[in-house]
Amino acid sequence: MTETPAPLSSPPGDNERAPLTLPATAADTSAERPWPVRHLSPKIADYIARLPAVWVEGQVLNVKRWRELVFLTLRDTDEHMSLSATLPAKAVDALGTDLTDGTRVVIHAKPQWWAKQGTLQMAGRDVRQVGLGDLLARLEALKDALAREGLFDTDRKVPLPFIPRTVGLVCATQGDAEHDVVENATRRWPGVRFEIRRVTVQGARAVPETTAAIRELDGLDRVDVIVVARGGGSFEDLLPFSDEALVRAAAACATPLVSAIGHEKDSPLLDLVADYRASTPTDAGKRIVPDAAAEAAGIARARQSMAGALAAGISRERQALAALRSRPALDRPGTMLEARAVEAARLRADAGHALVRSLSSTEAELRELAAGVRALSPLSTLERGFAVVRDAAGGIVRDAAQVGPGDTLRIRVARGEIAADVSGT
Repeated sequence: MTETPAPLSSPPGDNERAPLTLPATAADTSAERPWPVRHLSPKIADYIARLPAVWVEGQVLNVKRWRELVFLTLRDTDEHMSLSATLPAKAVDALGTDLTDGTRVVIHAKPQWWAKQGTLQMAGRDVRQVGLGDLLARLEALKDALAREGLFDTDRKVPLPFIPRTVGLVCATQGDAEHDVVENATRRWPGVRFEIRRVTVQGARAVPETTAAIRELDGLDRVDVIVVARGGGSFEDLLPFSDEALVRAAAACATPLVSAIGHEKDSPLLDLVADYRASTPTDAGKRIVPDAAAEAAGIARARQSMAGALAAGISRERQALAALRSRPALDRPGTMLEARAVEAARLRADAGHALVRSLSSTEAELRELAAGVRALSPLSTLERGFAVVRDAAGGIVRDAAQVGPGDTLRIRVARGEIAADVSGT
């Protein structure tokens, strides 16, 4: 932005100072030579005035009508940015429906700078409500994109706790959803505790408030499951629960999350990313806690079944023990020993007879061998009157020439020895 340098008049009453010249361009300004606000603001207005008109989409907030103008805030649902805007009242009336907070519209507007206030405003010329078909197409595109990222995959979902210590509940400030969840859960499990966060569930504030509530409850260690509940409504009313920011916050939630939005036929994107989808808030109240009466009945049935099984087992063991005791071996334990004693006596007698036979046979054989040995023994020959003559050296004398007169001989007879001296040969 450039402008021909203009003199800056001295303050009234200061006639001694010379007029100052403003810098020609913004780049020429400095701390010592700044532009005054009255000089900058018109330049911004001139620059913005050259911008063309544009079609812009957003959610309507803070709608106020004054004479022939409608003042509103146009808010982006994803980035939470907003712009002030005005619309001709006749253009709003041409819609044929009330322009309320949360309505999605497309307006044709030209940026306008209000120099005195230093604010930017979109001066609208025409307005159109976003059609249902367009919303459905955008919602389907977002659904496909999130599905490709894996946010709806079943392996990401975690099971709900059997008995949660505390249930985190995100619900409307006023509505039946809170009553339906709390009443049904308390009826089933009287000891259940709730950590409730009441938020706006419709309109522009629904997404940031609900997202903040989910994150807050997820940060509490005592909360074991989170329920996001809302009663029924139109398609547009439930759109906040298909918002990308809210869906991503639910996907990032480490605590198991239950979505209970609208009725069974309603299916916002929050249902797809939640760990469990309840058809209604009432269904959520029944799902997050077990039925105490049913559990007590189940325990009673289990105890009865265990008692029956134990009694049947004891009866079977008693019958088996009686059958064992009725057997002869247990009725008269000596029976087995008697049979074994008879067998042992027989074996002992057989062993004695076998030993006697073996000894007798061996004795007879030994006598025969002894007789043979005796028959072959020199003693038998001596018994018949023969003798064995030995010289002094112990050698056997077989020839009379082996000895001479005066030699000493030893003569062995059958019983004993005889010493003799040789007197002649």
